[in-house]
Amino acid sequence: METPDEQRRPMSNASPQRTFLVCHGAWGGGWSWKKVHPLMRAAGHRLLTPTYTGLGERAHLANPAIDLETHIDDVLNVIRYEDLHDIVLLGHSYGGMVATGVADRARDCIAQLIYLDAFVPGDGQCLLDFLPESERQRMREGAAAGDGWRIPPNPTPADTPPADLEWLKARRVPMPLKCFETSLKLTHGETRLPRSYVYATRMAPTDVFGQFAKRARSEAGWRYFEIDASHSPGVTAPDALMALLQEIVAG
Repeated sequence: METPDEQRRPMSNASPQRTFLVCHGAWGGGWSWKKVHPLMRAAGHRLLTPTYTGLGERAHLANPAIDLETHIDDVLNVIRYEDLHDIVLLGHSYGGMVATGVADRARDCIAQLIYLDAFVPGDGQCLLDFLPESERQRMREGAAAGDGWRIPPNPTPADTPPADLEWLKARRVPMPLKCFETSLKLTHGETRLPRSYVYATRMAPTDVFGQFAKRARSEAGWRYFEIDASHSPGVTAPDALMALLQEIVAG
């Protein structure tokens, strides 16, 4: 029979409670992490998924001046006003651009950085720098065909279940072009925070994120992981993603 002290002692294999702060992808919002919230709660973690200005439930604030800096400030203000410390900062897709800027400016509040099938920019780089010319042209033409400053959503992966496809289609909104054109400014250079890269392998080898996976596999200072999922595992493979995130933070 356990003594009272033994009953109060945490299990040795249990992960400590973490606060995850998500920088979400383009055209989406915090709403797109709906499936992950109950999994995080069940694991004893806190998950924050703020939505950037001009997207999701903040779509009414959209305007031509919104850029990458706007979205970095959105997340920095969450850290400030929620008084967050020892954060696991997770950037998904375009959110890797945002997370890199946030980590540069709030590095003392961040315990580790996770890139989930995400862009990993350096100082002076913008998202469009990582795309082939044909894709840059397609996005600019898409914006020009509409109101001139917003890009229509990219297609979702082919393996997205029909119910999720309808759910996403009803909520995704055009993305301000300036968010993709703005060059990131880093005050402190390459981060020294513990970093992990999670590569969604179902889109390989033709997707844009393979270049970052290759870098994470070959450069010092990275931990590299793969997940058998397409680009948005928070939607299509939430249980597998949660298990992998648990592994990363436990390590």
